[in-house]
Amino acid sequence: MITAALPYANGPVHIGHLAGCYLPADIYVRYLRAQKRDVKFIGGSDEHGVPITIRAMKEGITPQQVVDRYHALIKESMEQMGISFDIYSRTSNKVHHDTASAFFKKMYDDGLFEEKESEQYYDEKTKTFLADRYITGTCPVCANPNAYGDQCEKCGSSLSPEQLINPRSALSDAVPVKKKTKHWYFPLQNYEPWLKEWIIEGHTEWKNNVYGQCKSWLDSGLQSRAMTRDSNWGIKVPLPGAEGKVLYVWFDAPIGYISATKELTDQWADYWCNEDTKLVHFIGKDNIVFHCIIFPSMLKAHGGFVLPDNVPANEFLNIEGEKVSTSRNWAVWVHEYIKDFPGCEDVLRYVLCANAPETKDNDFTWKDFQDRNNSELVSIFGNFVNRTWVLMHKLCGGKVPKLHEDILDDKDRALIEAILNSKFKIQNYLEEFKFRDALFEVIDLSRTGNKYMQEKEPWIVAKKLTEDPTVQKGIDNCMHLCLQLTANLAILVNPFLPNTAKKMLNMMKVVEKMLDWENAGSVKLLSVGYSLREPQLLFRKIEDAEIAAQVEKLKAGLIKPKDQAMEAKEPQTSNLKPEIIYDDFAKIDLKVGTIVAAEKVEKADKLLKLQIDLGFETRTVVSGIALHYQPEDIIGKQVVVVANLAPRKMRGIESNGMILMAEDKSGKLHFVSPGTVIDKGSSVS
Repeated sequence: MITAALPYANGPVHIGHLAGCYLPADIYVRYLRAQKRDVKFIGGSDEHGVPITIRAMKEGITPQQVVDRYHALIKESMEQMGISFDIYSRTSNKVHHDTASAFFKKMYDDGLFEEKESEQYYDEKTKTFLADRYITGTCPVCANPNAYGDQCEKCGSSLSPEQLINPRSALSDAVPVKKKTKHWYFPLQNYEPWLKEWIIEGHTEWKNNVYGQCKSWLDSGLQSRAMTRDSNWGIKVPLPGAEGKVLYVWFDAPIGYISATKELTDQWADYWCNEDTKLVHFIGKDNIVFHCIIFPSMLKAHGGFVLPDNVPANEFLNIEGEKVSTSRNWAVWVHEYIKDFPGCEDVLRYVLCANAPETKDNDFTWKDFQDRNNSELVSIFGNFVNRTWVLMHKLCGGKVPKLHEDILDDKDRALIEAILNSKFKIQNYLEEFKFRDALFEVIDLSRTGNKYMQEKEPWIVAKKLTEDPTVQKGIDNCMHLCLQLTANLAILVNPFLPNTAKKMLNMMKVVEKMLDWENAGSVKLLSVGYSLREPQLLFRKIEDAEIAAQVEKLKAGLIKPKDQAMEAKEPQTSNLKPEIIYDDFAKIDLKVGTIVAAEKVEKADKLLKLQIDLGFETRTVVSGIALHYQPEDIIGKQVVVVANLAPRKMRGIESNGMILMAEDKSGKLHFVSPGTVIDKGSSVS
């Protein structure tokens, strides 16, 4: 049973999320499947909690509308990046509400909760108890006037509402007051002796960052923790007299792994209640306490469930030297990457794994992204596969040549041994959750292949063919082993770069069964005399201009602290251009047209070449909307065109007109279109 942390459905996922838990979990699961192990990979959206309601409040919509939008976006991003969940569910589903409610009720009926009254901040204007994130004020550490009740996002300090200077309600800007409220607490201190035995003595093999954080929590002493909250959004507490109260999101969210498995299969209990099940949680370091202390204690208290065998949490991934901040828009969003680099999903998977924050925080930079792609994927891995295929077609007629064992030399034997050794090295690293080391071994094996081919020089030897049959035999052996190495690379790289492995299978004309792990290490994967397809480039070179555009995009999208603080206070300026008279406007000829074709302009990341049918003719218009729309998504779209604009050449293409677009506050472009479909060529006035 493999789980990956449930992301909050209050925004898109960024590359830090991928590097933290989703990519390592997927690599591990793909490896287990290749080993033919019985494995389920569970994921889903966490759709309750304060971040959801805050997003809804800011946008003036309902929490349900928020989670519906972002659940769909997150799910699509995961699928496009090849994160191969067996199910990607959501905690708003009925099966989850029923499962979490029943879990709480059993613990309540067993007398495992403490009922307590406490004073919490309350907004008298909105008649609402305020979660920490609903309280803002001045940070006592850095004087940031917009710190939250749980954290200052400017200096990173962890806070409590009592520490804020001049606290205010984020709902109404009123000064909050303290008011008594009743909640149900889980006495974690009762499980402290068991946790110490289970973790400190029983799981010394856990990663140092995980083990160390758990030990620190236990050494400091555990305390009772409230498992309910005052809110109208979430799973209602299933007790009489508990109106207006919901389950604490960190009580309900991990139960989502169980409810999603129920949704997936009627045999869900085989994966959660059998003693021979190995449960592994993939998470980021900020979730360690919940998955290693609170959730296991809940499972232990409830009874009948297996406990985590391992929790291989990663550290954080920074971007261009700074911590990821979604509120400041300092992030590389996955759905935007997919649009900007179509077909390069495996490149991002490669870079994030090669630079994974497995033992410490690591830094993602666009320059490193480019260097790893061009210097490693293109120049080492892709280069070896391409050279092998080109030479096989040139020197062996496009077929797998025979291996002549009677003339195998030391270099041949060393390559055969390297193939077998690499399998076991990679396997051991994957079993130990050392995905970065495992990926290095895959690339290093392709580097060994390049070195072997360079030493053998079959293209040079072919020019010196004589009557001596051993010369041709030597060429055959070299190409045979390089082809078998390529087949092995497909198997070994599959957990990391699944799309690349599929391309390689296509070139070899073999089925996916060849990717079974048991086949790795063999030099008899491709049959002698078997015809293979023409070479296909596995990766493309990434140009400097593409990287510069991404760095600029990152910096341009940054919301500065001052912008956040003054966002609601500064008057909006009109930004009007100088006044014109009606005669000036009357010179512009606006026509309605329909986009009938669209394509990206080569080496221009912002430009699309459009063919627009104006009724009386079809125009070519070059428009700078490629960062906002995919060509296939706008075919058939009606637009308003400035039809009498003088032609202008852009990237060698003559553009005859301009389409009207509107830009919102976030910088997103929207088409200015007729409200209903009207005749092409209609005038707009």
